[in-house]
Amino acid sequence: MATWTIANLERNVADGGVTVAHWRVTETETVGEGDDAVTYSASSYGTVSFTPDASADGFIAFDALTEADVLGWVYEEVDQAETEAALAADIAGQKTPVTTDGVPW
Repeated sequence: MATWTIANLERNVADGGVTVAHWRVTETETVGEGDDAVTYSASSYGTVSFTPDASADGFIAFDALTEADVLGWVYEEVDQAETEAALAADIAGQKTPVTTDGVPW
């Protein structure tokens, strides 16, 4: 299951309106148990820009925000399903690689 978080927010000093949200999503999968367990991980990081309007209905100032509020804004701009599918594909590639590196000696 992917975990979405807000890493940082940029905001206007005057009205507390958020101008940029920095988001991160991480997916992990553990295969096996105990000492034989292998954990695969993939993540993505991005930003979404906003033009806040303190006079608009529904405006939420910085001090009143929750992470869920901001993630809702991010999900309106970022294709959540596509992003999570890309992470799942990354992990699948780690589990069954088609290329490798090294030397034969």
